[in-house]
Amino acid sequence: MIRLGVNIDHVATVRQARRAHEPDPVAAAILATLGGADGITVHLREDRRHIQDRDVFRLRDTVTTRLNLEMAAAEEILAIAVQVRPDEATLVPEKRQELTTEGGLDLLAHTAGLRAAIERLHDAGVAVSLFIDPDAAQIEAAHELQADAIELQTASYSEARGEAAIAREWEKLRVATAHARRLGLHVHMGHGLNYTNVQRIVRIPGVEELNIGHSIVSRAVLVGMERAVREMKSVIHDHAFTDLRPTAGA
Repeated sequence: MIRLGVNIDHVATVRQARRAHEPDPVAAAILATLGGADGITVHLREDRRHIQDRDVFRLRDTVTTRLNLEMAAAEEILAIAVQVRPDEATLVPEKRQELTTEGGLDLLAHTAGLRAAIERLHDAGVAVSLFIDPDAAQIEAAHELQADAIELQTASYSEARGEAAIAREWEKLRVATAHARRLGLHVHMGHGLNYTNVQRIVRIPGVEELNIGHSIVSRAVLVGMERAVREMKSVIHDHAFTDLRPTAGA
């Protein structure tokens, strides 16, 4: 079954709008878990626009499933990650002026720095995923860097308009997933996924995890976090790829 990682960054976005104490991301994580989340994802950005250092440490003490820390390969954030020891660190590109992460890491352009960051995280017992575009060269670079997983960015798919364009982007993700799995990489996906477009994504064989935030938090404003997560889990379950080929001896 495909795992669902719930990104709770935007719970903190609402809190930081008033520099208040609520809504509390830790409480959101607990409710998401009660709703069936398989993990909690947060992005500790260098500008601290939403998630704060204290949130990450509190989440490490609270999350009972998997804690995935999205982060840039920056010294300050690396030091925190090594101290917190999340179950997984997802290295992402980061620009201060962007509203949200734009595109995947260019592994070919930043090989040396990423290699050092990955080794440091591995030494701390943290699994590493790399947020990349569905491109064969980037996938092969992730394999060479000894990443444990890749997270394929689904923004191009999520933003595509028209059946032909959506089908082209979906096919890129399918081909990239197959290539990564042949190399022994775990495959995650995320960015811009919602209750509708995720239905096609989960039909891709080999996808193990989806990280979804904005859509779930938006839904949670109206129906509550537990129900919002439960509904996403139901969509994933109802549409997920199932291999119907007969097993040997059947």
